[in-house]
Amino acid sequence: MTTPAHPGRMFFVNIPVEDITRSTAFFSALGFTFNPAFTDETATCMLIGEQAFAMLLTREKFAEFSKLPVGDPATHALALYCFSASSRDEVDAISAAALEAGATEADGAEDYGFMYSRSFFDLDGHGWQVMWMDPAAAAQGPEAYAQDAAATA
Repeated sequence: MTTPAHPGRMFFVNIPVEDITRSTAFFSALGFTFNPAFTDETATCMLIGEQAFAMLLTREKFAEFSKLPVGDPATHALALYCFSASSRDEVDAISAAALEAGATEADGAEDYGFMYSRSFFDLDGHGWQVMWMDPAAAAQGPEAYAQDAAATA
């Protein structure tokens, strides 16, 4: 794997939601935590990884940051969000928790050998994918990993 060009860089994605409290409860059920220092009645900061965050914003708050109209994720794909899990079992557990908390399944399990994923739509209709990738495939890239796996089979 290559060294990141900006190892200290933080990443934030802003996502419009109808109800901050409802969205916070939904993502909490999936195991996410929130930074109370960046949370109020219009926004909350969800920790995705060490340097990656999702700012869940009311549609009105989101509109303050965008010069374009706020799209409706129930009728248009605005973005697809993907995060990793530590195992195939964790992919299934997170997906089950999402469905239990009110999400709808987007796709069934997709198994590529080196990568396994499940997808769902959250309470606002945003598309999310949970995926696990074999660490060797992540380090080598899927094609090199497949060649190595074929050579050892």
